[in-house]
This record gives sequence, structure tokens and C-alpha cells, in this order.
Amino acid sequence: MFTGIIEAVGVIGSIEPCKGDVRVFVQTGAMDLNDLGLGDSVAVNGVCLTVANLLENGFWADVSQETLRRSSLAGLQQGARVNLEKALRANSRLGGHMVSGHVDGLGRVVSLSREARSWLIRIQVPAELSRYVAEKGSITVDGVSLTVNAVGDACFDLNIVPHTMQMTIMSDYRVGHRVNLEVDLIARYLERLLTGDKQKVCCE
Repeated sequence: MFTGIIEAVGVIGSIEPCKGDVRVFVQTGAMDLNDLGLGDSVAVNGVCLTVANLLENGFWADVSQETLRRSSLAGLQQGARVNLEKALRANSRLGGHMVSGHVDGLGRVVSLSREARSWLIRIQVPAELSRYVAEKGSITVDGVSLTVNAVGDACFDLNIVPHTMQMTIMSDYRVGHRVNLEVDLIARYLERLLTGDKQKVCCE
């Protein structure tokens, strides 16, 4: 579990094909690794990855085909910057909102503009996720916990303050940039409770 508060910006140091999926080495930059161990979880652009090998300047992780299908990790190249957050500890502050690190789908940046010192970013959301996005609700974009400013039929608007732009990869965004989206967990579970057995069964 994570909070959506980015601890550091890292860099993809290496991507290696491995028996049908990939292994990735993430250079962790300024992130403190003293309390990180093998098997621990780190969110990389909002994707929960397991530390398979820990080095002084980063870690190796295995990335499954499911993760490659669901997230933007499949399109990352060596040298790409990524948002990093270590898993939440029981005694940590919950500065953002509860984030699972399980990407629901890919969004696309459709516009960026300035308003005073902030940036206004509009993101196109997949149709199947739009019902989970609510005005002034929470959403996770590339691992960053954010508040939705406004909602349209197929998009939502964000207001990004200077600190967030400086401390995350959002300063790299351009029109057309694909982003990982995780909708609010409460909305997901509430839908499950309301629909119950009406949901599609995949394991019959």
C-alpha cells in the first residue's frame, strides 16, 4: 500500500527481456535505501514492483506481461525518469490517499496550460474508468495522489502546484503523453458491494 506522495525521481537504468517478460533496473536517485530490502515493494510511476535484487544505487525488479499490458512501463526506454515511492509503513503519515499500486488503465495528456504559478492538465480517461472519477475526488496519476478539479465525459482536469511539478516527472509531460491511472479504492469496492453477483465472472 502507498500514499501517492512521491519520495524521489529515479531513472530506468536498464530493461532486459527475460523469458517472455522483462527485468528492469531502477536507479533510485535521492531515495533512501537504508530501510529497503529484498521482497519489499516500490511504486514506479504508480506500479507496485517487488525488489528482486538490491544494489547501492537502485534495484532490479521483474515486470510481468500483465503489468506490461496494463501500464506505461512497456513503453519506457532506458534513461526515462520515473516517480518512486516506497510502501507505506504502519507508523507513517498518510499524506495523500490510499493507493494500491495496481494500475487500472492508461490515460493520455490532452492539454497543458498555465494559471498563475500552477499548471492545468487535462487527461483523457478510458471510458470504462470514467465512472470512478469524481469532481474533488482522489485519483492517482503515475503514482501521484491528486485531487480532480473537474470532470467531463471522457476527461478530467488537474491543478498541479509548483512543488508537485518540481518533485515529480509531471514537468516532462507533453500533449499525447501516456500516464498510469489508479482510481479511488473506495469507489471500486463500493461498486463491488452494490453490484455483487452481477459482475462478470471470469473463473467459471
